[in-house]
Amino acid sequence: MNKKITIYEVANQAGVAISTVSRVLNKSPNVSQETRDKVDDAIKSLKFRPQANARKLARKEPQMLAIAVPSFTTPYFNEVLKGVKDELMKMDLDIIIYNTGSRNPEDAVPSFFDRGTADALIILSIEVTTDIHELVQATQTPVVLVNSHHPAYNYFMMNDYHGGFIAGEHLVKKGFKKIGMIRAFTKNRAAIAREKGFKDALQSNGIEIEDRFFITGKSSKHGGLTEEAGFEAIHLLHNQGEMPEALFCSNDTQALGAIHALNGLGLSVPDDIALMGYDNIKLSKYLDLTTVDQQMHTIGVKATQRLGEIIKNPAQKALQQTIDPVLIERGSTNKI
Repeated sequence: MNKKITIYEVANQAGVAISTVSRVLNKSPNVSQETRDKVDDAIKSLKFRPQANARKLARKEPQMLAIAVPSFTTPYFNEVLKGVKDELMKMDLDIIIYNTGSRNPEDAVPSFFDRGTADALIILSIEVTTDIHELVQATQTPVVLVNSHHPAYNYFMMNDYHGGFIAGEHLVKKGFKKIGMIRAFTKNRAAIAREKGFKDALQSNGIEIEDRFFITGKSSKHGGLTEEAGFEAIHLLHNQGEMPEALFCSNDTQALGAIHALNGLGLSVPDDIALMGYDNIKLSKYLDLTTVDQQMHTIGVKATQRLGEIIKNPAQKALQQTIDPVLIERGSTNKI
């Protein structure tokens, strides 16, 4: 009862060669309709279930998509992964997530390739070093980059400078003069660009940059883009004896911790201090949090679509796009 039906038994019942059954399964046009019907009847009668992976392997088709990501527990990465997952449902590929964690990407990514588990790859927020580039070229793996860039690859970059700039511009237009920022702990490319854009917006509008209002939480986990870091930063500002009128958080998760800390100090948003975040995670809507939308889900969808295109046609010219984030204004920055 539990015997697995094989292609040999299908061929025997249909009275055809094994190669003919294979051509029917692979939808080859070089089979008469009469023969195709015989094979189809045998498949139904025997309840034969062909192994999709084996057929793909025989055709040398990709079977497994991998996503290399520094973390899959933060809301930012989750939104991108949801976009990948939603688009992948339309493609005949399985998916694995490779979490590089806190490891050096130059060590983590090569170890992933050594496993030989994936036929195509999305690299999310990991810079492509010379070593990684040489490895991808040697294996001829189709690759799309998200939030990193390299001239040899298809990529979708977030314009963090623009995101920081529109955040600063928004707070200035709201009439705030004493403006600060909760910074990231790790000074990576995105964090540096975001802070520079924010400061440039303040300076171009005649607002003095007051260093005491630019604060970093003590927690270094996830680069300081956590609730704990936002909570700590508020208390550090409070201990200085003076708070800014408005604060820009490096991401929405920091803003969650900041709101909790402010409430604990008897301060409210926006009555006592205006607050805005970055990323537009789902929860920000329900906190009435002004934020900057990076369109993370959309970028995950686009990256997966592009990967499908280059799997079919590897020789096509690389698509390289920079995505401008947009401001989402809500009640947390309404000046009272």
